Amino acid sequence: MSGFDIFAIVLVLLVIVTLIAGVKTVPQGYDWTIERFGKYTQTLSPGLNLIVPYFDRVGRKINMMEQVIDIPEQEVITKDNATVTVDGVAFFQVFDAAKASYEVANLTQAITVLTMTNIRSVMGSMDLDQVLSHRDEINERLLRVVDAAVSPWGVKVNRIEIKDIVPPADLVEAMGRQMKAERVKRADILAAEGQRQSEILRAEGAKQGQILQAEGRREAAFRDAEARERLAEAEAKATLAVSDAIGKGDVAALNYFIADKYIKAFGQFADAPNQKIIMLPMEATSMLGSLAGIGEIAKATFGESAASAAAAARRTSSVPATGGTTPPAVPPRQG
Repeated sequence: MSGFDIFAIVLVLLVIVTLIAGVKTVPQGYDWTIERFGKYTQTLSPGLNLIVPYFDRVGRKINMMEQVIDIPEQEVITKDNATVTVDGVAFFQVFDAAKASYEVANLTQAITVLTMTNIRSVMGSMDLDQVLSHRDEINERLLRVVDAAVSPWGVKVNRIEIKDIVPPADLVEAMGRQMKAERVKRADILAAEGQRQSEILRAEGAKQGQILQAEGRREAAFRDAEARERLAEAEAKATLAVSDAIGKGDVAALNYFIADKYIKAFGQFADAPNQKIIMLPMEATSMLGSLAGIGEIAKATFGESAASAAAAARRTSSVPATGGTTPPAVPPRQG
């Protein structure tokens, strides 16, 4: 093999190596920085890229995907001097590979330390109750502060979450007793409120019952008064009718009116529940005579059926009361 052949082979190999050195394939999700003689010149995006071989070289391979950092545990003293153990996570994403490569030496460590420092600052300005109950507020304040701090590094912090807040054991026990006392207090308040409401409802029910009873008595009194008024009107009409009959010379109507009152009076004596002896005067026979006159009037007016009913009434009224004497029969009066 001559010297020319050797030179040609070496030249071909040099060209191949040069081409390989000048072609760069960047994977998806990464950006590569290019340095020429140690100085940053450009950033290669994902895909096939060409550089000047022997002069340019790949500086940093930056992950452009969202990443998560585990924030280690640390003790934090709250505003009311309570010591709690806190840990968390931070989610960030690089949006400028050059700044993330050359503005900060160790990006992950810088974000971790910055987050831990701000956790102590934010939670140290709050009471223990606020720390335990306002976790969303803590996350929001941490995100705002840390994101503003890392922005010059070409990084965007998307989320910071406090994973766990652990108070001391004695403090947890005291909080448990406090919670139990608070729940017992609320249970007693609810029971008292229920008893109060029950008493109010019972009083309202009794009041409504009394109102309804009073309304019933009022309605009954109104009805009784109306009945008495109508009865009085009927009596007045009956009296007026008798007066008209007397004025016309009809004495039988007067006899009927007096006999009706007489019979009703005796009926009241008979309806009494106690035992009694009734002494009837001899003038009681006039009542029978009146009944006979009523029978004749009814016979003349309505016929034999009404006369039979009047006779039956006369026979019933002739039965003596207990212990009394039977009055003598009086022949019917001629009309």
